[in-house]
Amino acid sequence: MPGGQAKARVLLFTDTLGDVNGVSRFVNDLIDRSAQAGRDLSVFTSTRMPVRSSAAILNFRPRFATAMPGYRHLEVACPPAREMLRTARALAPTCIHVSTPGPVGLVGRKAAKILGVPLVGVYHTDFPAYIEHLFNDAALSWLCRSAMGRFYGAFDRVLTRSSHYTSELRGLGIDPARCRTLTAGIRTERFSPRFKDPEVWRPFGLPAQAVKVLYAGRVSVEKNLPMLAKVWRTCLPLLQRRGIDARLVVLGDGPYREEMEEQLQGSSAAFLGFQTGRTLSSLYASSDLFVFPSVTDTLGQAVLEAQCSGLPALVSDVGGPRDIVHHGQTGFVASIARPDVWRDRLIALCMDASLRSDMSRAAAATAADRTFERSFAHFWQEHEAISGFPGSDGPEIPAADRISTPSPGVCTVPA
Repeated sequence: MPGGQAKARVLLFTDTLGDVNGVSRFVNDLIDRSAQAGRDLSVFTSTRMPVRSSAAILNFRPRFATAMPGYRHLEVACPPAREMLRTARALAPTCIHVSTPGPVGLVGRKAAKILGVPLVGVYHTDFPAYIEHLFNDAALSWLCRSAMGRFYGAFDRVLTRSSHYTSELRGLGIDPARCRTLTAGIRTERFSPRFKDPEVWRPFGLPAQAVKVLYAGRVSVEKNLPMLAKVWRTCLPLLQRRGIDARLVVLGDGPYREEMEEQLQGSSAAFLGFQTGRTLSSLYASSDLFVFPSVTDTLGQAVLEAQCSGLPALVSDVGGPRDIVHHGQTGFVASIARPDVWRDRLIALCMDASLRSDMSRAAAATAADRTFERSFAHFWQEHEAISGFPGSDGPEIPAADRISTPSPGVCTVPA
């Protein structure tokens, strides 16, 4: 046993914890599950944002912090590195985990080197894809890929959110032998068709009988929402001519929201902002289908939540979400280069209640076993193994239960 300890002790460094995003939700779920399972996890962060009260969280006062340009809901902070390193040394971890390639993540990487313990991380965010999508600048994209390669090149193990990103990391110069695809999972008790409630639409002024096309996530350009706005404007008149009352419902906020609202003014689109708790669960379950055009997501947590809620999902063929949706069974995977295909798929799903019903049942059944407990068990096993603990008292996760790219198969509905 490392250092004579009886179990692994993991320090997790993250630049995001109080924000509303997938990484923050994942880390907060890790905190809850580690406490329930009796695991020794401490989370280091440095932020001015409100952070929940937990014995597992150490929030170090930033030396400097400011809102990220263009993203008022996100923060860039300069952490007190020496104080964090002293505290890390005192806690004597067997392993250090870095969730983000930011200033706090850099401190975590430094701590692993100083303390001589293994370094593990999750490749949560595809920053090179963000840069490419936002700026379409080859030089900037190359610089970002180079920086990510250098950052993760020091890691003993890199966990990816979907199988698609193992090859992406190889392109960054990361040895595939050091990569693992983390079992994907969500808090399935929070997302289920049982939360369906037609009355949830009343406070938002939306008719319960209308077909609700839901998007949930950050409202920003890198989520490919300009394409969704264009596709929706072409779909709506065709649906109206067929007598279908359909509404695009956007959950979340971000720098593109104001522009997107202007573009879709008078186009049966509703922007509901951030929603949480039971309201969020009911909005998912009470919608009719989910649309997620992002090409920068390494997993697509919102897609998992939607499928678990029983929603057919239309996602892009680039990035992690395509690993979640079984084409023709629980939704569709559409080429990002074919807006006309997105239009046709959306129209087909809005018009065909029977197709939505079949896909809804399949989506809920497929997603039911993607629990966060299974994801956490795999997460902890990887950290125990890299720390030198040969055995784990957690359940082994069969390879078949980890999300991997489904074979294309044969589409069972018209193209």
